[in-house]
Amino acid sequence: MLQGKKIAIGISGSIAAYKIIHLVRLLVKQQAIVKVIMTPAAKDFVSPLTLSTLSKNEVLIDMASGNTWANHVELGRWADLLLIAPLSCNTLAKMAQGHCDNLLLSVYLSATCPVMVSPAMDEDMWHHPATQKNIAILKAFGHIVLAPHHGELASGLIGEGRMEEPERILERISSFFEDTADKGLEGKKVLVTAGPTHEALDPVRFIGNHSSGKMGYALAKACQKRGAEVTLVLGPAPAVLQEDLSGITLIKVISAEEMYQACMDHFASADMALMAAAVADYKPATISNTKIKKQEPGLELRLVKTRDILAALGAIKTSRQVLLGFALETNDEEVHALEKLHKKNADYIVLNSLNDGAAFGADTNKVTIYTKTGEKFGFESKSKSAVAEDILDTIIKTGTTTI
Repeated sequence: MLQGKKIAIGISGSIAAYKIIHLVRLLVKQQAIVKVIMTPAAKDFVSPLTLSTLSKNEVLIDMASGNTWANHVELGRWADLLLIAPLSCNTLAKMAQGHCDNLLLSVYLSATCPVMVSPAMDEDMWHHPATQKNIAILKAFGHIVLAPHHGELASGLIGEGRMEEPERILERISSFFEDTADKGLEGKKVLVTAGPTHEALDPVRFIGNHSSGKMGYALAKACQKRGAEVTLVLGPAPAVLQEDLSGITLIKVISAEEMYQACMDHFASADMALMAAAVADYKPATISNTKIKKQEPGLELRLVKTRDILAALGAIKTSRQVLLGFALETNDEEVHALEKLHKKNADYIVLNSLNDGAAFGADTNKVTIYTKTGEKFGFESKSKSAVAEDILDTIIKTGTTTI
């Protein structure tokens, strides 16, 4: 989504400037073109050499250097997005009033692109009426304001004023370009599964796994942003994943059998099915109606296979439908992923390996996508929101489907 996007980053004088080093690295990994402009005060907090090395572009600070003039007008027209982060209280006030006493402010006043700002300051400064008035002015200009968070501040206090984290800023930048891009999935119906399943042993115990549901949730949100009508079949997962599902049809399930039935009920009308849930492979052969008491010397359980949802959908899939599954592996990863791809008649398999740092509950993921036509696409570790975009971009660009 960010490949080839031109992003100008303005850094003002704040201790939070150190975070921009990581943000620049993340943007360059996404193949964005990054140019950095710093205020003179920002040099006290972060090295221009570090930023120029990571961005692969000269960092601009002064209006003129030797016999060279920094063309602020050209730079303001070059960018697809101007991000000012951290935005100090001082630079905020100057932007609100149209002051122009350094290169960054000159670029800002010359910019013809959208502007995004991420304030960083102490809590009392953030809540001061003058600061809030200036923030309101920037919002009235149409700028995107990433509100600071509650947390530990440079003063040692705990409060509101902490700049947004680099990973979250990256997500907001990606969302900005998604919202301004072609939707890509308008009019399409997408079925997504997420989370674990819990297979009951008795009224109080179950067999399950540590899946958080975050990857499936990210896929559901990404599909919705691209204009799809989304149905999310969600196994037992943290309540936080259910707080921002407006416009998405949510079906809550607990067991593998319930998830199977929900998928079978909705697959026929779906154009695309993204099976991200970590479905239990086995369940107890019998379920006790009462709590199983501790036994000596131990308890033996007989397990039977659950129904294979991905294989069942692959067996009835039509040529107009796209089916994608996930494979979490610990050894011989590619062999097992390709076997799953073909055996279950999927169009795509997304491989993540515990050897590459995959972890239940993590906010990031590193995946490789395999297609039924033999293509392979590898990606670096990214936020799960960014991974979801990579998955959808791969489906659309490979041309193996009608999506």
